[in-house]
Amino acid sequence: MNILDLIKSRHSYRGKYKAVPVPREDLIKIMEAGLAAPSGCNKQTTSLIAVDDKEILEKLHSVIEPPVGETAPAMICVLTQRINAYRDKCFAVQDYSAAIENMLLAIVELGYESCWYEGHITDEDRIGYKMAQILNVPDDYELVCFLPVGVAESEPSLPKKLPFGERAWLNGFRNSGK
Repeated sequence: MNILDLIKSRHSYRGKYKAVPVPREDLIKIMEAGLAAPSGCNKQTTSLIAVDDKEILEKLHSVIEPPVGETAPAMICVLTQRINAYRDKCFAVQDYSAAIENMLLAIVELGYESCWYEGHITDEDRIGYKMAQILNVPDDYELVCFLPVGVAESEPSLPKKLPFGERAWLNGFRNSGK
């Protein structure tokens, strides 16, 4: 698939996953794609942990309430460090967002499905913190997202997108394209 078709076909999958293991080579390829993302001032604030051990996955899912992605045979946890770049600005959110999108594209390219779970684990219930404790993540890192990775049990459906002309324009907002 070419990259533009891949981008257009990527979507969030929130269904069940088949009990088919994800080979470690594929998890490494996915993480390499994430780490290849741009990083503000090259601070490289994003780190990743792939989990495919059933016992560790069970421990992680025991703290994710309500449960999501629990049938996936693997997950990738996204960590960030709040490191300032120039003018005391931190680009950690942009850094990990770019890494996540790269990984989501790699996941689809390799024949798997996933979903970006961030808000679900970064609320005041501190699920991300609990997950980080299970994974022995140092305190100067924050676990901000996880991506379940696996083969979809059901046929994924693409969400309906607004037409191009309702969200993108040339030479000005809602311009006729002059």
